[in-house]
Amino acid sequence: MTSTLIAPGATIGKPAHRDPNVLRWLAAYTSSMVGDSVYYIALSWAAVQQGSPAQAGAVMAVSAVPRALLMLGGGVIADRFGPRRVVIGSDLVRCAAGLSVAALLFLTSPGLWPLALLAVVFGTVDAVFMPAVGALPARVTTRDQLARVQGMRGLAIRFASVVGGPLGGLAVAFGGAAAAFGLAGLLIAVSVPLLISVRMREPAVDDKAEAGGGSADAGDASDAGEGAGGRGAAPDAAALGAPDSEARGATAPDKAPARTTTPLGDLQAGLRYIRAHRVLAPLMLAIALGDLGFVGPLNVGLTLLADERGWGASGMGWVLSGFGVGAGAAALLLTVRGRLPHAGRVAGWAILAGSVAIGALAFVPGVLAAVGVALLVGLLAGLSGALCGALLQTQADPAYLGRVTAVSSLVSLGFAPLSMPLSAAAIGAWGTGPVFVGSAAVCGLGGVVALCVRDLWRAELPG
Repeated sequence: MTSTLIAPGATIGKPAHRDPNVLRWLAAYTSSMVGDSVYYIALSWAAVQQGSPAQAGAVMAVSAVPRALLMLGGGVIADRFGPRRVVIGSDLVRCAAGLSVAALLFLTSPGLWPLALLAVVFGTVDAVFMPAVGALPARVTTRDQLARVQGMRGLAIRFASVVGGPLGGLAVAFGGAAAAFGLAGLLIAVSVPLLISVRMREPAVDDKAEAGGGSADAGDASDAGEGAGGRGAAPDAAALGAPDSEARGATAPDKAPARTTTPLGDLQAGLRYIRAHRVLAPLMLAIALGDLGFVGPLNVGLTLLADERGWGASGMGWVLSGFGVGAGAAALLLTVRGRLPHAGRVAGWAILAGSVAIGALAFVPGVLAAVGVALLVGLLAGLSGALCGALLQTQADPAYLGRVTAVSSLVSLGFAPLSMPLSAAAIGAWGTGPVFVGSAAVCGLGGVVALCVRDLWRAELPG
């Protein structure tokens, strides 16, 4: 695999939404996410057809275990081997696994065991895929465009959720679960040549997070391999097949640096780096509190609220649509504007205002009002989420970005879902109103952290 290098001092010169290189990355990411959505439709349908509802639920949940357990290690892998190489390898494995199960289902009726195995494979691969996906934007655009890329990524996620479900349903309707798994594998496969065509760049010195934002100590830098090639010596120009003017001072982002440390040492260095960083440490806490207060009410809580109010499945669907439209509008805003001033302050106030809207959702009189409140929740949550993601991208040293993304993903996808069974049990005991208000209070604490920690409150996006 070869990479076309952009010299560290060079800038792309185009906004991200007009840069063909970024658009190729976006197309690859979107295709992979749509494939993921189709995969989950196929897995749920096949599991229901092959077993009981309880068994189907177990198959759907089994992928969460390796994803949560291995996520931090996935961040180390992304930083050690390069995010693009890890993403391409992950997509190839997911594609092969999906197509293999499609062929198996087409030829025979194997029961639940291959579905459970497929879920474990996807969960394991996700543990390395997610941190690498988070670290990749810094290698395809300049630092001042990373906020816009976060908005573009949010639009891709919204598009995948809107398109993937109907595509999966149509595939199941016309060809069964085997056709849906095959379609998912092909959609994921499309991302591979697109990613190979994306030009990589090594973040320049002035593209990196400001040293004043917090950094690891000298020992941490050594552990991360910076002194031995984390962003180290330039490779030989002839070996890369590139002119001296392109290669001088550049490090091939997909080349594994020469390291003398162990993966465990890299993981420990990454955790120390986050803990010592004056912006990243409180930002992780704000994200954790915001997600803990948000996930329960907007998942299991909304279902129970719709049942209690007699809205039915269609009413709940409209409320979820309102949330999706609001989140999409926030992503579009950041895509068009590229950055918002006072990012840390805006994120904090958005989390606080969003928490008030979450609490209000349990007390609205009808479906129409609930849709309006959900749209507001989506707008505020989408805005705060995009800004927090952009701050993670721009504040983190590129050498640690995989590990930083891994911790953030673990908080959002590993710990926050634990609030769902707790929310369900609490609603059963006390009702929807008190639980939504309590969840809103937890979410609001994330905004309080963002507004009370001076370095996070003053954090800005480059541009």
